[in-house]
Amino acid sequence: MTYKFTKALTIAIATLITQTATAQQTFDKQGHRGGRGLMPENTIAAMKKAVDLGVTLEMDISFSEEKLPIVSHDQYLNPKFVLKPNGDTLTKADGKALRLYNMPYGIIKTYDVGSKYYPQFPEQQKMKVNIPLLSALIDTVEAYAKQKGAKPPHYNIETKTSPKGDNIEHPGPKEFVDLLIGVLKDKKVLDRVIIQSFDARTLEIMHLQYPQVPTAWLVSNKLTLNENLATLSFKPTIYSPDYKMVTRDVVDGCHAKGIKIIPWTVNDPEKIKEIKALGVDGIISDYPNRL
Repeated sequence: MTYKFTKALTIAIATLITQTATAQQTFDKQGHRGGRGLMPENTIAAMKKAVDLGVTLEMDISFSEEKLPIVSHDQYLNPKFVLKPNGDTLTKADGKALRLYNMPYGIIKTYDVGSKYYPQFPEQQKMKVNIPLLSALIDTVEAYAKQKGAKPPHYNIETKTSPKGDNIEHPGPKEFVDLLIGVLKDKKVLDRVIIQSFDARTLEIMHLQYPQVPTAWLVSNKLTLNENLATLSFKPTIYSPDYKMVTRDVVDGCHAKGIKIIPWTVNDPEKIKEIKALGVDGIISDYPNRL
């Protein structure tokens, strides 16, 4: 009896260790905008740092005047961290007037998005860098990962679209998706990509045209899980709420439906522990080194 008990206990411990290791491997750590707490947001430098940390490269897509996908959260030049080509600061009026969709990329790339001190992220390393083309960013980080002997990076890419911005701040949703996917196909990374959005329209297009690509439904509101999911005509791969919306019931509700839950943007170390303890499948953070 003692032998049987010991053997059963040994098997149980081994199983638990295996399950724990699997959970650690599958937990999706994501660097928000590349990890803007550490490096200038949505830049090649930030994405290289994310590769060094072994995390998913989370980023945003906007467009230049030529309809080239560029990596930028804002669809204008944000004076909080952007400097003019000559190093002068931008006023709020300057920034709002400089809409990326009305600017050729040759001009966009002359603005410095990494040298200005950003009080919100005092640990952010300062350097002169620009808003990159998505194509150039992928080429660079893929080569960098290979050079470092790192695993091929995974990408979580947000479509920055809204009905009021159609054909003013960005292409319409179908054109936006087609132009974005065109680059991802050309660079042969589509099998390592998640497409996320607050705009259900782009996710619906993704589901119809590219059903093999995982989708993430970004939300920030006071609606329930079921109410938010009812906005879509299909079940997304990932439910990605503001972390303040996450409870045990929400996590369990997602898992019961076969949906992963990856909240954003969790930065405080104690809050990261709390959210992890709820059983989420990943976390998006400005400080991926804390995950």
